[in-house]
Amino acid sequence: MFGIIKPYPSPLISGRGIDLDFAMLAGCLALLGLGLVMITSASSEVAAAQSGNPLYHMFRHLVYVAIGVFACIVTMMVPIATWQKMGFTMLVGAFGLLVLVLVPGIGREVNGSMRWIGFSFFNVQPSEIAKVFVVIYLAGYLVRRQQEVRESWMGFFKPFIVLLPMAGLLLMEPDFGATVVMMGAAAAMLFLGGVGLFRFSLMVVLAVGAVFVLVQAQPYRMARLITFTDPWSDQFGSGYQLTQALIAFGRGEWLGVGLGNSVQKQFYLPEAHTDFVFSVLAEELGVIGSLVTVALFVFVTVRALYIGLWAEKAKQYFAAYMAFGLAFLWIGQFLINIGVNVGLLPTKGLTLPFLSYGGSSLVICCACVGLLLRIEWESRTHLGSEEHEFDESDFAEETNHGR
Repeated sequence: MFGIIKPYPSPLISGRGIDLDFAMLAGCLALLGLGLVMITSASSEVAAAQSGNPLYHMFRHLVYVAIGVFACIVTMMVPIATWQKMGFTMLVGAFGLLVLVLVPGIGREVNGSMRWIGFSFFNVQPSEIAKVFVVIYLAGYLVRRQQEVRESWMGFFKPFIVLLPMAGLLLMEPDFGATVVMMGAAAAMLFLGGVGLFRFSLMVVLAVGAVFVLVQAQPYRMARLITFTDPWSDQFGSGYQLTQALIAFGRGEWLGVGLGNSVQKQFYLPEAHTDFVFSVLAEELGVIGSLVTVALFVFVTVRALYIGLWAEKAKQYFAAYMAFGLAFLWIGQFLINIGVNVGLLPTKGLTLPFLSYGGSSLVICCACVGLLLRIEWESRTHLGSEEHEFDESDFAEETNHGR
C-alpha cells in the first residue's frame, strides 16, 4: 500500500507545508467532535447496563476515530489517477464483499439482517465500502464513455448492468437504505455526466416504480410505510421507535434539556446511539443545536460539491465526478437519516455520517474526506493528470490557496 504513495507529493508534503482545504477539514472535524460527544451521552445508559462501563462505546468510538484519521491520511497521499486506474479492481472487490457477507458463517446477522462480516473485536459493513467503490468506478466510466453516455441509450444503460446486480445483493441482506443511497448517487452522477433530460426522467420514473414494487413485495416494508404516516396508531408496536423519537424532539424544545440529561436514551428509544442519535441530540441541545448540526451537514456537502466544480473547471473530470458522487452519498444519508428521525420517512437502518456510532461508516466517511481534500489540492495545484510526471520541483511549487 505504501509503495503507491511514497513517490508523490500530497497536501501533507509540499512546498507550502500542510496545504489543505482547511474550511472542509474544519467542518468535518466539527461533526466528528460533535459525534463523539453525542455518542458518549446517548450510549452511556446502554453501555453501563451491557458492560458495566458507561464510557464503553465512547472508547470504542475513539478507536474508530483513530482508524478513520489514518484512513484519511492514506487516501490523501494517493494520487487521484491511481484511484482511477484501480476502478475496475475496486468494483470486483465490492461484489466480492457483498457476496461474502451473505455466506453463512462469515456474514453476521443482527436484527434479522446479514450486513456485517464479523471479526474478533469489530465488524465490517461491506455496503459502506461498496458504495464508495461504485462511485469511483462510475466516475471512471463517465470519463471513458463521456460521449456515449451523452448521446446514446446504450451508454446510458451500461452502468446499470453493474448497478442492478449490486443493488440485488444489497437487497438480499436486506439493506434497502444503502440501495437507495447508492442508486441515488449513481443517478446524480449520470445526470451531471451529461445524460439527457428525457432519459434521466425515464430513469426516475423506473426508479420510483421499482421502489413501489419493492415496498409491496415485503410485508414489513409496507407495514413501515403505513406506520410512519400515523405512528401513534400503534405507538407500542410498529410505531414505537418513531413515537419515542418524536417525544425526544418534543422534550428538547428550543434550547434542549441539557447535555447528558436525555430521558429517551434510558432504554425508551432503541438504537439511541446509532440510527437515532439525532433524536437524542435534539432532546439535549434543542432546536438551536439541531439547526446548527444541520448547518454543518449542509456546509460540508456543499463544500464537497464545490470541490467537484473546481476539479471540473481544472478539466480533471474523473476527480470531479468522484467528488460529486461522494457528496451525493453524504447528502442521501443525511436526508434519509434525519427524515426518519423526524418522521418524514419510513424507519430505515441507516447511519448518520460522522455522528452515528458505527466503525465502518465512520472510517469510510473519514476516507472520503481524504479523497475530497486530495481532489481539491490536485485541482488547485494542477497536479491531477495521469500524464504529469512528479519531480522534486513539485514539492517546492508555490500555489494560490485563495478559495
